[in-house]
Amino acid sequence: MSSDFESYEQDFAVLTAEITGRIGKVPKLVGDEKKQMVANVEKQLEEARELLEQMELEVREIPPQSRGMYSSRMRSYTQEMGKLEADFKRSRIAYSDEVRNELLGDDGNSSENQLIKLREERAHLLDNTERLERSSRRLEAGYQIAVETEQIGQEMLENLSHDREKIQRARERLRETDANLGKSSRVLTGMLRRIIQNRILIVVLAVVIIFTTMMAIFFSVRGR
Repeated sequence: MSSDFESYEQDFAVLTAEITGRIGKVPKLVGDEKKQMVANVEKQLEEARELLEQMELEVREIPPQSRGMYSSRMRSYTQEMGKLEADFKRSRIAYSDEVRNELLGDDGNSSENQLIKLREERAHLLDNTERLERSSRRLEAGYQIAVETEQIGQEMLENLSHDREKIQRARERLRETDANLGKSSRVLTGMLRRIIQNRILIVVLAVVIIFTTMMAIFFSVRGR
């Protein structure tokens, strides 16, 4: 199971490295080239999200005693994914100095007004982006709490299942002990009965022997 996780992990590392490189190129492009690059990055981000989902599923299948290390790595990858998405959002509205000069030209006040307007729009977009990032972080925190709660619930269910098995085994041992005690009691009762019978038989035999001896002595004396 951990080998599958590590395979996804390697794919995620390669993919995020490619995304980082392409995000850095976005501000330097304009027009169709920029649109194409943005589309490619969006596709790769979607692939990265799917990899994260697969990794999360693999972590859930790992035994609880070994899950902590992988959960910590998942949190790190989730944070990295959030940073990539934030960088991508900024890169879509950012322009390099070269592209900015090409777009604005050297038209004096007109260029300056356009630049001011562009900066205002960029500030507004960045503000919206920050709000979205804060909301995303809150959602991620809620999701993480839900995952940890689910893990705790699973561990509690497993512990309850183990306790139930122990109780059932203890009950079975008690039943066996009761059965053995019943057998032992019957054996002891039989032995006591036989001992009493033997003692009665010995007494009867002793009485018979004594009576026979006395009669023999009596007839012997009388015959003389």
